[in-house]
This record gives sequence, structure tokens and C-alpha cells, in this order.
Amino acid sequence: MRLGLGTGSTAKHLVDLLGERVAAGLEVLCIPTSEATAAQARSLNIPLTDLETTPQLGLTIDGADEIGPGLALIKGGGGALLREKIVAAASKRMIVIADASKLVATLGRFPLPVEVNIFGLGATAIAIEAVMDRFGAEGGLVRRLGADGSPFVTDGGHAILDASFGRISEPEALSDALLEIPGVVEHGLFIGLCDRAYIAGDAGVTVIGA
Repeated sequence: MRLGLGTGSTAKHLVDLLGERVAAGLEVLCIPTSEATAAQARSLNIPLTDLETTPQLGLTIDGADEIGPGLALIKGGGGALLREKIVAAASKRMIVIADASKLVATLGRFPLPVEVNIFGLGATAIAIEAVMDRFGAEGGLVRRLGADGSPFVTDGGHAILDASFGRISEPEALSDALLEIPGVVEHGLFIGLCDRAYIAGDAGVTVIGA
């Protein structure tokens, strides 16, 4: 199987379990969505490839920060949203694994990560704030910092601005508006990419989607 491996705390558990299956004889060829996931997979002897060598995948499994109606997602809390979206789009199917706290009636409670080019950062931030005003954002826009307090930089060398909307009632329109800003590389709205979600709760696992 050609498999995309997600990034984040939930995906980390997936990679650990996959490593056990590989050690027992499971044959997979995987593409990680971050350098952190790649390092974890290598430590478990999980075979890796890239999208240049293997441009089409059968499945991607990843976590999510929010899961809304129609399996629309907010992702990017781990800072890997660009690679996560590229890998998901190259896959026939995307499955999300999450706990019940990630289910929401409307996206937007979790700040929306927007990955931006560091060149022109100030001008890009002003343009994003204008879009936030147009869509009735309830909070502000801040640059993400790393654990050491310095500006966070993605694996691709970009910055992340976290936009607090509170409520995103028109995710498709917001997606289009953000992508029209020249300095925006990508954003954390995953629309039309997720096929199924496995949601863990007190009563067990619930499956949403086909």
C-alpha cells in the first residue's frame, strides 16, 4: 500500500502502531507530511518515498484540529498544513482519526492556520485581516511562535499566522478569499478532501462518511 502519514499528536500514535505492523511483515510504502513524521517513521524502519517517485497514493491517514459538517476540516495545529494538503490531494482517499472533542457544528473555534511567505509578511497580514473583517472574525491575527518563543518556521521555510474567526459560516468562500492574497501559501481549511472520520468517544468509535 502507498500510504500518506499525517503529522501531530494523534498521527504520532498511528505511526507507532504502523511500525509494529511493519515489523510483523506488513508491506507499505509511505510518504510523511513533515520532517518530524519522517524521522519517527525512519526510527521504526517504515519504508519511505516521496511524491516525485510515487506521485499517487492509495490512502492518507491524519488527525484534525476540527471536524465540521460534510467532513470539512481545520488542520495545521502541528504546523504541517501545506505538506498535509499536498499529500491528501495526491491520495485516492483521506481518513481522519480524532477524538470526539474535535467534532464541531461550525468550524472556527480553533484558530485557522494560514501559512505565508516570510517576504512581505506585514503586507500579507494586513490583507488577511481585511478578509477576516469581511467574514466577521471574532478574534485577531497572531504570528505563531515556537516552543522557545521564537517565530515558528514551517518545514518549507514559511511563517504561520493564526486567525481567530470564532465561527466560519462560509468555509468555501473564505478559502477562495485567502488564496487570492499573493503572500498566502496555503491555509488550514481542508474542504472536500476527507472521505471518512473515525471518532473516539466514551461510547467507543463512531464512523462518519463513506
